[in-house]
Amino acid sequence: MQTTTSYFPELSDIKGAQERLKGVITHTPLMRNLTYSEKYHSNIFFKREDLQVVRSYKIRGAHNKIASIKAGQELSGVVCASAGNHAQGVAYSCRILGVKATIFMPVPTPNQKVEQVKFFGKEWVDVILIGDTFDDAYLLAKEYCSKEQSIFIHPFDDELVIEGQGTVGLEILEDTISNIDYLFMPIGGGGLASGVSSVFKQLSPETKLIGVEPEGAPAMQNSITLNENTTLAKIDKFVDGAAVKRVGEKTFEICKEQLVKVITVPEGLICTTMLNLYNRDAIVVEPAGALSIAALEQYKDEIKGKHVVCVLSGSNNDISRTPEIKERSLMHKGLKHYFIINFPQRVGALREFLVEVLGPTDDIVLFEYMKKTAKEKGPAMIGIELKAKSDFEPLMKRINDKKIQAEYLNQKPEILQYYI
Repeated sequence: MQTTTSYFPELSDIKGAQERLKGVITHTPLMRNLTYSEKYHSNIFFKREDLQVVRSYKIRGAHNKIASIKAGQELSGVVCASAGNHAQGVAYSCRILGVKATIFMPVPTPNQKVEQVKFFGKEWVDVILIGDTFDDAYLLAKEYCSKEQSIFIHPFDDELVIEGQGTVGLEILEDTISNIDYLFMPIGGGGLASGVSSVFKQLSPETKLIGVEPEGAPAMQNSITLNENTTLAKIDKFVDGAAVKRVGEKTFEICKEQLVKVITVPEGLICTTMLNLYNRDAIVVEPAGALSIAALEQYKDEIKGKHVVCVLSGSNNDISRTPEIKERSLMHKGLKHYFIINFPQRVGALREFLVEVLGPTDDIVLFEYMKKTAKEKGPAMIGIELKAKSDFEPLMKRINDKKIQAEYLNQKPEILQYYI
């Protein structure tokens, strides 16, 4: 394994990780997807890491790291910080190896992921919920680790973790029957993209390697653009498996060098992709697991007739998030719109709005009205679901023609968050 300042994984180290992982992980299938192949007139293959033993690729890096350390010394305990999937990998690995783990997770982590960590780790794991983001949990975990003199298992910025994630790339190339033209990989901290891109650069250099981030957390894209690893001031935490304020130092250098491009996709499109995968292919993925597939729309012209692989990174999705996923999807597709309408406080004002402004297929899905005494107008929060995206422009024209005082909220999330 290299120890120079500029670290790039050696193929021999990644193959060593593959040997270390035998009997622990699942060699997940590389499956051609008919739905997306027909949609994009391409050969689209899914690398199904959502079918991994802990339902994400994270077990690969976690186990490679912990097993490597344990092979050389007695471990009293390890510490990690994670939004969910890395924690599950650490928990499962520690149970197999008989190592105690203390795992720090952000408070907003979906409950399903928290419970899975406890399930996989059993008595070998203590879970501490703390902080609002991964970065908060990470700093507190590092403080705890220093105090207790434990070994920290980084979720992405570690050579052994990167090499473990790189085994995904070895499996893809072992299972493919054709040259791969494009490979789309999700990016959170960059461990998966770093490991897999290192394999492809050495074994399939003609493949175009594309990293994909959520639009609300473009840490890698921003850093590569600035040519310096930088910390985002604020992120959208919805894609919890890929929403970090800062990527790894090692992973930044590797991805900057080896990826053709890093792109972002809107959270709403990610939600639409999740729903489509479930409804059409009975595939359940978490938001981060849908990133690589959601990215295909941006490359629909380039990938025609090509062989394309998308890494489905995980399926640890909490069913209680379904209403929010549907909401974001509808808003992204232009089918759901929110307004604050100031109605004149007179009899018949609401009736006029219903009859003369709403179209025949427009549906009111939210209505909150508060009448203010001695006020000429009263505000109402109204949510409208349309039958087609093209119905929005006529709706706005009728609102303007009737000179209705309406504030459109879809592009004002800072206000909308208090209503939905």
